[in-house]
Amino acid sequence: MNDKEFLKNYIGIGILLVLSVFLTGCGKKNSNTGSGSSSKEYREGFSVSEISDDLFLRMKRGNTYKEDCIVPREDLRYLLVLHKDLEGNIHQGEMVVHKLIAEDVLEIFEKLYDAGYPIERMVLPDNYLADDEIMMRDNNSSSFNFRFISHTNKISKHGLGMAVDINTLYNPYHKIVTNEDGSTEEVIEPATGEPYLDRTREFDYKIEKDDLCYNLFIEKGFEWGGDWTDRKDYQHFELPTDITEEYSEKYTK
Repeated sequence: MNDKEFLKNYIGIGILLVLSVFLTGCGKKNSNTGSGSSSKEYREGFSVSEISDDLFLRMKRGNTYKEDCIVPREDLRYLLVLHKDLEGNIHQGEMVVHKLIAEDVLEIFEKLYDAGYPIERMVLPDNYLADDEIMMRDNNSSSFNFRFISHTNKISKHGLGMAVDINTLYNPYHKIVTNEDGSTEEVIEPATGEPYLDRTREFDYKIEKDDLCYNLFIEKGFEWGGDWTDRKDYQHFELPTDITEEYSEKYTK
């Protein structure tokens, strides 16, 4: 082989190598993002992806995506996040939220994980057949679970996937309801959360005003149910009503 033939072959091989690398790069997907997601790179254990066919079937069988659900599947996102329990054990968590808050919530959970903020459990409500009481008793953290607000055609904030509940057993919902006859009734959800209504006590998994979890959600524009005066929902962070009603009305029309 003379010098010209060698140079010709060398250049040809180089071109093939460049094309191979280029084509490989074009076809490569981040394994963390899942089917149907963007090509954005996420750190190991954290990702945002669209709702895959398998996940959608799971949500329909588990009934978070009920037969009367009018929130488009395309507007929901599946989060994978790492979280640590009280003992520091690492768990792979999952959560479905509205696409409007997906990246913000992912960032919040990344910061909570890095700081070692304890979250005991985070699986989809479908694991509990979408039963809130059972799920909260198990101290599960979650978001999307479709439902309308009672006696209205407005979608609840959890029904939109625009509210997030954290460490639900130790941060219960509490309200005094006045009945038509003037009698009152105490509502505690979960019912087993009653011992944790005394917020002056120190106990594990408690969310407090100005703690890391509170501050991260507030910085992203969420409101905390622990700040409400007519009732308390210590587990609950939600987008303001003017934002959620806009989407609820859009989906209802």
